[in-house]
Amino acid sequence: MLTFTVRRLVLAVPTLLFISLVIFLLLELAPGDPMAQVPLTVPPEVKEKMREALGLGQPMHVRFLKWLVQFFWVEPQVLFDHIFGTGFAEGKLRVLSWQTRSPVMDIVVQRIPQTLWVVGLSYVIGVLIALPIGIYSAYRQYSIFDQVGTFISMIGFSVPTFFTGVLLIVIFSVNLGWFPSIYDTTHKVTDWDSFVFQMRQLAMPVFVLALYNAAQISRFMRASMLDNLNQDYVRTARAKGLGERAVVLVHVLRNSMIPVVTVIALGAPQVFAGAIITEQVFKVNGLGHLLIGAIEANDLPTVQTLTFIFALLIVLFNIIADVLYGILDPRIRYD
Repeated sequence: MLTFTVRRLVLAVPTLLFISLVIFLLLELAPGDPMAQVPLTVPPEVKEKMREALGLGQPMHVRFLKWLVQFFWVEPQVLFDHIFGTGFAEGKLRVLSWQTRSPVMDIVVQRIPQTLWVVGLSYVIGVLIALPIGIYSAYRQYSIFDQVGTFISMIGFSVPTFFTGVLLIVIFSVNLGWFPSIYDTTHKVTDWDSFVFQMRQLAMPVFVLALYNAAQISRFMRASMLDNLNQDYVRTARAKGLGERAVVLVHVLRNSMIPVVTVIALGAPQVFAGAIITEQVFKVNGLGHLLIGAIEANDLPTVQTLTFIFALLIVLFNIIADVLYGILDPRIRYD
C-alpha cells in the first residue's frame, strides 16, 4: 500500500504540471488587457510601467514558471537569476492580481478560512447525515422511513442551491428574522456569544450545501447497501449465527462503502467549485466569490490560480479514494 501511494504521488506531479500548462495557455490566449480599465488620461509610459510591475513584460515561459512557483514559495532568487536573468526574480516571484495589485496567493490564503467554515462544515455534516440514512433506508426498504428519505433526497438533489438559498433567506431572514441573510466575514470567535453568532450565520449556507450533498450520497449509499444485502456471503453469515448488527454494520457496510468512497472523495473538490453559487447568494467572501469577481474583472492570474487549486484537489482526492479502497477491502492489492 505504501509503495502504491508513493507511486501515485510521483505520477501526480507530471499530471499536475500538464494541467497547469493547459490552464495557463488557455487563459493566456483569452482576450483581455489589464490596462483596459485604466483611464485614457494616464500617459502611455505610465501604463507601460504598470504592465512591467504586473510582470506582463516578461516572456510567456518566464511568467508560467513564476506563476507555478508561487504554489511552493521559497526564496530561490539566486538560482533563478542565474538561469533566467534578473527579471525573473524581481518581485520575489510573486504573481500579482490584475484587479487588486496584490500577490494572488496572499488573497487566496485570506479567503480559505471562510470557504472551509462553510464548505468544509457542510460537506462533513452532509456525509454524516447521508450515511446512516442510506444504510437504514436500504435495510428497511419500502418502509415509511425509506419513502420519506427518498422524497426528501429527490427534492434536495433536484432543487438548485441558488433557489434553496434564496428561499431560506426569504423565510428565515426576511420574514422570521432568525438568521442573518449576509455572512459577516470580518466576524471573529472570541467568546460564547460570538460563537453563537457564528453558528447562526453559518446555519443557512451550511444547510443548503449539506442538503444537496446528503441527498446525493444517501442515494448511492442506499443503492450500494441493497446490492450487497442480497449477496451470498450475507446469507452465509446469517446461517452461521452472526447477529444482524454484525452482519449489516461489519460485513455489508464495509463492502458497500467502496463505491460510496468514490462519490465522497470526488465530490469534495466539486463542492469547492459548486459553492460558487452559494457563496454569491449569502455573500460569503470565500474562494467561490473570489473566482466570480476575478472572472468579471478579467483577472487572469487569479482565475488561473483558483482553477489550478480545484484541479489539484481533484487529483489529491482521487489518490485518497484509491488508498481507501485497499483499506476497506483487503482483497484489493496494488502490488
